[in-house]
Amino acid sequence: MNMFKSIFIMLRNCQSIHRVYSTSNIVEPRKLLFPPKYIKPRQVWVENLDTIDERKLGLVELHPEIFASSPRIDIIHQNVQWQRLYRYVSYAHTKTRAEVRGGGKKPFPQKGLGRSRHGSIRSPLWRGGGIIHGPRSPTPHFYMLPFYTRVLGLVSTLSVKFAQDDLHVVNNLELPVDDPKFIEELVKSRNWGPSILFVDISDIMPRNITAATDTIKHVNLMPVYGLNVYSMLKHDTLVLTTEAVDLLEEKLLTHL
Repeated sequence: MNMFKSIFIMLRNCQSIHRVYSTSNIVEPRKLLFPPKYIKPRQVWVENLDTIDERKLGLVELHPEIFASSPRIDIIHQNVQWQRLYRYVSYAHTKTRAEVRGGGKKPFPQKGLGRSRHGSIRSPLWRGGGIIHGPRSPTPHFYMLPFYTRVLGLVSTLSVKFAQDDLHVVNNLELPVDDPKFIEELVKSRNWGPSILFVDISDIMPRNITAATDTIKHVNLMPVYGLNVYSMLKHDTLVLTTEAVDLLEEKLLTHL
C-alpha cells in the first residue's frame, strides 16, 4: 500500500504537457480532375515552411497519370538533349577563298611556263588558301521537339521525382524571416537534397523566400509555366505548392 501511495503522490504532483496543434492551416482534400478509373490516386503529405521542424498539415491525393506513370527514360533523354542544344550556338568559323587576304591577280600566265593553270593563290588548292565546306558561324542547333514528347517528358520526370521521394508539397512559400540561414537549417532538418527547386503558381514570389534564396545558388524559384525536365533533373529536391500541383495537373491532364 505504501508503494501505491507514493506512486499516487508522484502522479498528483507531476505536470501534464499538452500539445496544441493549429487547425487553421489544415489542408482540405483535393478533387481530382479527370478521376482515374482503374488506378488508385497517390497520396502525399502537405508540409509547412513557416517552421524549421516539419509539420504535416494533411494528406492530399495526386493523379496517378501525372505522378505515377511508367517513366520513359528515352523521352526524358530526348527532352534533356533538346534543352541543351536549343541554346547552343557554334561560333567556329572559316574563311572562303573570297574572304582570305591576298590573291587578287593571276599568279603566272596561263601558257608558256609549263606550270599548272591557276587563277589565284588563295584557291583552296594552295597553302593559305580558302576553306571549302568549312564551319560558318554562328551556327544554331535549335530544333523543335514534338509537343507530346515534351508533355510526356514532364510526366515521366514528375513520376521519377515522386517515386524517389524527392517531391514535396507545401501549402505555400511564406517564410517568417528573410534570413538565408533559415532556409539552410530547414533543408538540413528535413533531409532534403543539396539543391532545391521551389515551384509556385506565379512568378511573383513572397518577399521573404525571394530574399532568403537570393544568395543561395543551389536553391532556386520557378513559376509553373517555366517548369521543365532539365531543371527538375538538375535539382535534387522538387518542392511544389498545392496551387502549383492543381495547375500542373490541369494543364497536363487536358493535353493527355
